[in-house]
Amino acid sequence: MCFPRMDSPTIFAALLDEDGGQFSITPSSADFNSKQMYLPATNVLLTRFMTGDGVCELVDFMPVVNDSKGKLCRSTANCVVRTVKVLLGSMRLSIRCQPRFNYGRTGHAVEPTQGGFRFVPDDGEAALLLVASASLACDRGAVEAIVELGEGDTLSIAFGVEADFTQQDIDCEALLGDTTDFWKRWSAQSSYRGRYREMVLRSALTLKLLSSSEHGAIIAAPTFGLAESQDGSRKWDYRFTWIRDAAFSVYALLRLGYTEEAEHFMQWIADRNRDCASDGSLQVMYAVDGESVPEEEALESFSGSTRGFLIGNAARDQKQLDVYGALLDAVYLYNKYGVSISYEGWRHVARTVQYVVNHWREADNGIWELRNGTRPLLHSRLMCWVTIDRALRLAEKRSLPAPFSDWFAARDDIYRDIHENFWSHERNSFVQTPGSTTLDASVLMMPLVRFIGPQDPRWTGTLDAIGGELCVDPLVFRYTRGSTLDGLPGTEGGFSACSFWYAEALARSGRVEEGRLVFEKMMAYANHLGLFSEEVATTGESLGNFPQALTHLALISAAYRLDRDLDGKHVPWT
Repeated sequence: MCFPRMDSPTIFAALLDEDGGQFSITPSSADFNSKQMYLPATNVLLTRFMTGDGVCELVDFMPVVNDSKGKLCRSTANCVVRTVKVLLGSMRLSIRCQPRFNYGRTGHAVEPTQGGFRFVPDDGEAALLLVASASLACDRGAVEAIVELGEGDTLSIAFGVEADFTQQDIDCEALLGDTTDFWKRWSAQSSYRGRYREMVLRSALTLKLLSSSEHGAIIAAPTFGLAESQDGSRKWDYRFTWIRDAAFSVYALLRLGYTEEAEHFMQWIADRNRDCASDGSLQVMYAVDGESVPEEEALESFSGSTRGFLIGNAARDQKQLDVYGALLDAVYLYNKYGVSISYEGWRHVARTVQYVVNHWREADNGIWELRNGTRPLLHSRLMCWVTIDRALRLAEKRSLPAPFSDWFAARDDIYRDIHENFWSHERNSFVQTPGSTTLDASVLMMPLVRFIGPQDPRWTGTLDAIGGELCVDPLVFRYTRGSTLDGLPGTEGGFSACSFWYAEALARSGRVEEGRLVFEKMMAYANHLGLFSEEVATTGESLGNFPQALTHLALISAAYRLDRDLDGKHVPWT
């Protein structure tokens, strides 16, 4: 739990370090079973504990409240609410709340207060308050209790910013009702009625959880330090917003009918574009509030720091030319299905497009954020083409001023460059870099962004090559398994988003049943709550940060395409 913001320092991090802070409620008996689910169409988590003596339900949620117009009420306390009710027999529960502030680097004092305890950080940051309907005790910086509950008994606990608690009474039952109502109202807005409704809705609900109600940004994942490799290496901090996720986010939100979220996210993107460098260049990623991502550093406070727990992200200083294609695709889609771009907005967009026109030939680190140098990469060239193509479409559609001859020439040059320099006759496939034979799963975006026809011979050859070399059905690896392409230790798993791109690419190429099988096999790699990790090992183990927005965005896109093709609806390639 990073608090009070998703990219803030951790308070609870026992997932990474046994002394990283925890807030646990479990049966005292070691012999118990548990089952979990979300309450239907909500982000309210229900855990059932079952022992020989009884059954109880633990409900966890962060409260959100509708105002009279059904909109989010922002005066709600920023807190976590946990309620327990015994349904059968009796239950003896062990409760322990032990925060560790600032990634465990800052100590704190514990002070009793009415109905609970205050946790006061030594660095002067805001105190946190724990209030409960049961009697609690303090022990060496932690608050704990053993509680015996009989059938029908309930227990309520709230934990959050002390200043918020003073503004309202904490009525946990009322907050649960308001929060459940909010999520059901939000879920009912979804326009998706296809065969994968449950998984698409869970993906949408996950994206909502990963979005900032204050700023509109959507973070890549709410975690850091979860290894992408089974040997424990490749641990990155993903609690930031990547510009490249923009097109996927806007597309998914608009398709699902969530225009308010799409508008909020587009405003966040527009602010980044407005504040970009004088030459039109953008940062690769941003903090939730739009500021720069912190420098990457190892956490010395965690006992596992020798295993490489990192916060911040060094990729912030990389050159990744593909981000501009994501930006312009988002701008184009929002103008097509949302609100027309303003004059000022177009001026900033045109400046960024001109940057791409001037720099598309340069080597970069690419979508996979390679840490062993730059190189000319196919995916980056592809997305530079998208940048200029979408700008030209938008300018023509809205009759906007633009240097058309220069932009048309640059778009055509990129198109020829990709076909002449990134095509391998030996592999009968597009390859990652000129003159190489290396396959790269990011090429799956080519038909998705309408660069090439899905049944073009060059594309079908590429699709066959990827299926033959990068797939361990249904897992799709980013590039050849076991290679040292990225200069990093360890062997990573299949990249979950690539699997959904592959399923969609198969469907678009007319191989609909193959795409459906890949998609539905991937469903088995979700966890018991329908959430997907960044990667999956061939052993079936989830790898990398979790849950990952990009995976759920790719799932939504693939589900829409499969529904169209399985229902026999002709969708022309335009």
